[in-house]
Amino acid sequence: MYWLSKGIHQAGRLRRRSLLFLAILGPGIITMVADNDAGGIQTYAVTGSRYGFSFLWVFLILIPMAYCVQEMTVRLGAVTKRGHGEAIFDAFGPFWGWFSISDLALVNWLTLVTEYIGMVEAGKIFHIPGIVTYVVVTGVLMAVVMSGKYWTFEKLTLLFCVFNLVYIPAAIWAMHTPDSPGWGEVAGGFYNPKFPSGVDATLVFFLMANIGTTITPWQIFFQQSAVVDKGMEVRDLKFGKMDTFVGSFLTGLVAIFIIITTGAALYYHQPPIVVENVTQAADALKPLLPAGKGEWARILFGIGLFDAGFLGALCISLSTSWAVGEVFGWAHSLNKSVRDAPWFYVVYLLTLGTAGAVVLIPGAPLVTITMFVQVVAVTLLPASLLALVLLLNDKGTMGDYANTRWQNIVNWGIIFFVVLMSTVFAISVLFPEFLKSGS
Repeated sequence: MYWLSKGIHQAGRLRRRSLLFLAILGPGIITMVADNDAGGIQTYAVTGSRYGFSFLWVFLILIPMAYCVQEMTVRLGAVTKRGHGEAIFDAFGPFWGWFSISDLALVNWLTLVTEYIGMVEAGKIFHIPGIVTYVVVTGVLMAVVMSGKYWTFEKLTLLFCVFNLVYIPAAIWAMHTPDSPGWGEVAGGFYNPKFPSGVDATLVFFLMANIGTTITPWQIFFQQSAVVDKGMEVRDLKFGKMDTFVGSFLTGLVAIFIIITTGAALYYHQPPIVVENVTQAADALKPLLPAGKGEWARILFGIGLFDAGFLGALCISLSTSWAVGEVFGWAHSLNKSVRDAPWFYVVYLLTLGTAGAVVLIPGAPLVTITMFVQVVAVTLLPASLLALVLLLNDKGTMGDYANTRWQNIVNWGIIFFVVLMSTVFAISVLFPEFLKSGS
């Protein structure tokens, strides 16, 4: 009877913990999965076609980096009950507050352009005109956030997150193409990368782009505001961290499978096929995969690209609206109706409408814009990371939840790594022969 009673008690305890985790689940997974946005999908697809599996090792670094950065936003939001923009203004004053908001608004707007690029490109896979995609998507994005409830937004967004997994079967099919090197070569990409052309400016550019699409300023602002809007408390931190860890793992996993897909089918193809965007990758995959799988892979790439752009646009525009509302003192919550928080929704609509309109400009260099936005994001990232770490070391505000010594070592290491990569990239642009001579 004792063992039966103990088993029932533990089962009940597990059930309560599971229900609590499901209640807390949301901000971390949404933030991290939305980080695999249209620009990210484009970046990973092109990376795989150019370098095969040689960039897979990067995600052994990027997954824990992403978790460490976003975990800080969970603690900061739950303890202070303030969004990131408001926290910066209160701690560092107007100058740095306006600098951070301007930085965020610029990068977010540029990134939103890439989200619309992805959705329009996905629409082309299904023969949908760009103007139709732009109008319909903007209307749907407005409808999703105008429900007046954070919980409604969160559950709808989590549903869209599931579609981010469509690249996994595509990768498995790609590994069965005639020229595919096998899973042993995939494993080698994690511990023995091969760069036949050596370390040059192009390789550094792609490394920067992969970092920039995995860790971005908008994630910091978005997740902290989402934690506040959701009403998470300090007692929820354990499950909030689990939510963030799951999201970090999923975003890295999907990125890895996208690179495996284009690497296996295109890079190792004889002759190799280099693509410039996901649409080209989807079209190139169709004749290469086993019978019947090619068209399905093309469809999955289209669905995944549209879903990535949709999630990214939804979250990035919200992070801007939340931050601007915090700075100007406007009502800035998804729990407020349009009547109660008009400027929150006006900023949201203007951000979407203007960014999406860029994609409709004839002859706009969409692929170039997509890649360079990722690099701009990682170049501006150190300022956001620095403010975040300093806020987490404010004992007066954070108390027992301030960064520990080990957390500081890790997070300062992340800042150093990002600054180092930004510096190397700048040198490679200004002095193109520098890396060639050193390789």
